[in-house]
Amino acid sequence: MKGSATKRCVRFLIVSDSHGSGELLEGIEKCHGQDADLMIHCGDSELAEDDGAIKNFRSVRGNCDFLGNFPDEDLHVINGLKIFVTHGHLYSVKSTLGNLFYKAKELRADIVCFGHSHILGAEMVDDVLFINPGSIRLPRTRKERTYVILELKDGKAILQIHDYGNGEMAELRQEFTLPKNA
Repeated sequence: MKGSATKRCVRFLIVSDSHGSGELLEGIEKCHGQDADLMIHCGDSELAEDDGAIKNFRSVRGNCDFLGNFPDEDLHVINGLKIFVTHGHLYSVKSTLGNLFYKAKELRADIVCFGHSHILGAEMVDDVLFINPGSIRLPRTRKERTYVILELKDGKAILQIHDYGNGEMAELRQEFTLPKNA
């Protein structure tokens, strides 16, 4: 991807808080895995690293992950963009995005993916895009079991929100302008 004259579209599958359900992860991967350049799990899979359901996801450790040796954080650089992934419990995301925001600034991250609260959300704060895909097993504040497909294309981040088993929730689709270096 680096060094190419035109930057191609990149797609990420982002899930979180599957809490022991390999079946849900396998279903999502079967549906979207072939179209994703990277599959991210934001923690609390409660699965071992070698479990077939999570082996193709880049996963971080959540507060309920006692199996395996997942890292607390992960950083991906794609087309010049830095994508920081963490579960969120180490940054108190249930009460504030402030701690996570300062970590993102320290890392010069463009996009932050996290979970922990089980609450779907996306917002741009000072040129940093924060994405919480919600929970595919135990959602809070809404009934849908959500995950996100993030498409990076032409300086835009396009978020498609999906409800497991029911497809895209088109009314929740969002588009954000990325920093000028994207």
